[in-house]
Amino acid sequence: MNIDPVLAELRELIKDDRFIPNLVQKLLLDNPHRVRLTLKPDPELAKRKVQAELDQLAAIKSALADDEKLAIITQAKRLAARQMEEDDPGLLPKVGLEDVPETISEPERFDTVLSTSNAPVSYYGQGTNGLCYQQVIMDIPQIDQELLDVLPLYTTCLTEFGVGARDYAETQAWQAQVSGGISCFSSIRSDLNDVQSSKAIISFSSKCLADNHPQISELLHSTIHEVRFDEDKRLQELIEQICARKENSITGQGHSLAMSLASSRMSPTALLSHRSGGLEGIKQLKALRAQMEQKSSRIELLDKFKSLHDKVLAANKEFLVIAEPEHRSQLITDIDSVWGASVGGTNDSPLALNPLRESVRQAWSTTTAVNFCSKAYPTVASGHADNAPLQVLAGFLRNGFLHRAIREQGGAYGGGASQDANSASFRFFSYRDPRLQETLADFDAAIDWVISTEHKAHQLEEAILGVIASLDKPASPAGEAKQAYFNRAFGRTLEHRVQFRKQVLSTTTADLKRVAGLYLAPEKASIGIICNKESAESLDIQKLEIINL
Repeated sequence: MNIDPVLAELRELIKDDRFIPNLVQKLLLDNPHRVRLTLKPDPELAKRKVQAELDQLAAIKSALADDEKLAIITQAKRLAARQMEEDDPGLLPKVGLEDVPETISEPERFDTVLSTSNAPVSYYGQGTNGLCYQQVIMDIPQIDQELLDVLPLYTTCLTEFGVGARDYAETQAWQAQVSGGISCFSSIRSDLNDVQSSKAIISFSSKCLADNHPQISELLHSTIHEVRFDEDKRLQELIEQICARKENSITGQGHSLAMSLASSRMSPTALLSHRSGGLEGIKQLKALRAQMEQKSSRIELLDKFKSLHDKVLAANKEFLVIAEPEHRSQLITDIDSVWGASVGGTNDSPLALNPLRESVRQAWSTTTAVNFCSKAYPTVASGHADNAPLQVLAGFLRNGFLHRAIREQGGAYGGGASQDANSASFRFFSYRDPRLQETLADFDAAIDWVISTEHKAHQLEEAILGVIASLDKPASPAGEAKQAYFNRAFGRTLEHRVQFRKQVLSTTTADLKRVAGLYLAPEKASIGIICNKESAESLDIQKLEIINL
């Protein structure tokens, strides 16, 4: 517990440049101790666990006296009755609809252009405590499916490669020296009124102290123009890391993956999401990881990155800058001096995806003891008047029916519904669910419940407040500015968002019944399931396709 003398000794020891290398030599390289541990998968493990639990329950039951069995039955009946009772919402203080403002605001934006190139710059003067944020933003150009499939890997790996004469390790040291990190991401969203149309952009982003702004301008410029596509071993390491993260995330975000699967053919952006970050993307990534053992495959992938990058470079660029108001002139001057005339592009053909509006019924099997279920129904885009009541309907179903039926009675960790305007689909889901067929039936029962039952006013109010809470979720000053910028970039203007807010606040129970009957018809349902192979084969669903992950 007396750590000070230990730290004092360590400070002396590390004055020797060979301290760490000597430890590595002594404790690792020259260490004769070895343990070889071999793990062999048991294909019967899940069955044996289930059987062991059944045997244990049978033993417990056989040891119970008649009065103990009766007590358990009585307790179970009391639990079922309690689960069907309605809670009294008046017991706790609450926010009411009268407390919700009808209007919202967004940070003030200053638009200008660079003097040397006329490239657009959007500046938000926000209280950032001395930090400044810079993004270089371009439209994603028209590319073929082969390059579109590698886009997620390209954006993830690009800032992990070397730049110019620096290798990746030296580049990472440069990034850490002048910035809080650099990232690249793509964002593809459907049109406000038509999910068959979309807008796609790619952004290079970084942040730093205001004094370091010239350096991150240089860092972003060099990364975009001088990134190296020759570090094939580094690429292999990155693919291994990405694939491991994706595989480990399946049970953590299985409900999201199941919803993405169920709605994957509702729109071109939904299919792209499924192919890039969904189950199809994970399957392709696993196959790619095996190919990375071959140098020729690594070079081929890097060539695709290079081809995609050349097309991105040909797009016009614009800049987003967020910092305190007094730094505006200097920061814009920094960008102008670094970028000069290298901003302009020649590619005026933005990405256009092929139209798609189909249903899907698939179960993906993997090694999991729990299930993730989803049903999706085609609905409307963000600009449609019915988007607001559908958003309210999702919370209404979750609070009023799905939580009780799927979690409390069904034993799942969670369950609910959401209206996804980006794919124009309404999606039910369950999370870490011991059931399958019964949960799908509960989704149908939830629709019948909302249409055929008379509902109380407080249920509607809770659902509306839930939507408003998600809209009014607090963010940092920089986060608010980023949201405002990208909302506008994708056509979600302040006027549109105020109108949507008013539509949410004016939603009635009659609206919920109407949209549920209009859009959530059983014959329109798409199904997406993640489970193990045995459970998938036991499902009684017509035209169900089973895919091994």
